[in-house]
Amino acid sequence: MSDSEDKRRSTPGYEPASSPYDQPTERLGHDTSSLPRTDDDLDGSSRSGTDGTRATEKIPTYPGQSASSDDAATRAYPVSDAAPSSYGTAATSSYETAATPEPVAPATPVEVKERRGTLDVGLLILRVSVGAIALVHGLQKLVGWFDGPGLSGFQDVVSGAGYEQARLLSILGAIGETAGGALLILGLATPLAGAAVLAVMINAWLVRQVAEPGLQFFAPTGVEYETLLALAAAAIVLTGPGRIAVDGGRGWARRPFVGSFVALLIGVGGAVALWVLLNGADPFA
Repeated sequence: MSDSEDKRRSTPGYEPASSPYDQPTERLGHDTSSLPRTDDDLDGSSRSGTDGTRATEKIPTYPGQSASSDDAATRAYPVSDAAPSSYGTAATSSYETAATPEPVAPATPVEVKERRGTLDVGLLILRVSVGAIALVHGLQKLVGWFDGPGLSGFQDVVSGAGYEQARLLSILGAIGETAGGALLILGLATPLAGAAVLAVMINAWLVRQVAEPGLQFFAPTGVEYETLLALAAAAIVLTGPGRIAVDGGRGWARRPFVGSFVALLIGVGGAVALWVLLNGADPFA
């Protein structure tokens, strides 16, 4: 403390100036009886309200606000299962809608009409021509029409060609050739009809070849006629009858595949087996 300050204090009538820092809790200008003064007052007993509840347990209300407890501000909004991180906000919902692509329906296949041009007309001419020739020769053997030998005369031809079971083979051969030719004309069961005609033509080719030693091809003693009919029958089996036929509405009739190969193998295999088992002659000797 300085000498000047000591002189002021020693002056008669000196009173120290009041300071707001002297006992500040007692110079606030209002009632401070409710303020805690000791550690015991901190347990909240001095803040109890008139209704016996503690002041810290009662949330004050304001004018215009209901005194009843309303937890609307703290209620959780429902969250979508598809977007658990969105918390139900409008902005996130809009984002989810924009981010999720809409399903696109598959395009309906357009059926394009198949263009075949003159193919069906060509198949009709081929089928009717081969079928008519086979039908006429079959009727010659079966019933003797068109100056044919008839069934008995055809049996003699089969027996003279070296076949066993000539009677049975003559009947089966005449029926097969007649029925195969008729079915080819109609375009009905075309693969089987073509296979039947093919089997008859293969055996006719072998019989004529045995009758003339060596490989004879040109007419009148050669096999060119039987060769042409056999190849034409095989072509019909592989191509189908076309649309101008009884079977024209069937898929295998317009686009044959596996069934045609099977029918072709049946015709060729049956003819070869028939020759080997019931004749056995070497056609190229």
